[in-house]
Amino acid sequence: MHINLPEKLYYSIGEVAKAFDVNTSLIRFWEKEFDVITPKKNARGARKFTPEDIKNLGLIYHLVKERGFTLEGAKTHLKEGKKEILSNFEIISKLETVKAQLLEIKKDL
Repeated sequence: MHINLPEKLYYSIGEVAKAFDVNTSLIRFWEKEFDVITPKKNARGARKFTPEDIKNLGLIYHLVKERGFTLEGAKTHLKEGKKEILSNFEIISKLETVKAQLLEIKKDL
């Protein structure tokens, strides 16, 4: 899945949910379930996600939605084989970005 977010220090939960095409409630649920997602909260309690949180959410999305892992399976997979998963996930993400750029160029031609 190609995530289309502008370069920023912090993202709102609405921006994150729209980028992943999921409900905000799912993002909040994953925040409770996975320790790697730790958004900052302001005085009113609004969540602000960092680029690191976005990367972790992308990895969780990939495991749960694309590869069909259960939540417990994804948690276990993250704890045991994080380096292997990250390298594969980063490669897939870069290839999807290149594909999106090439499709944009083709559309412009």
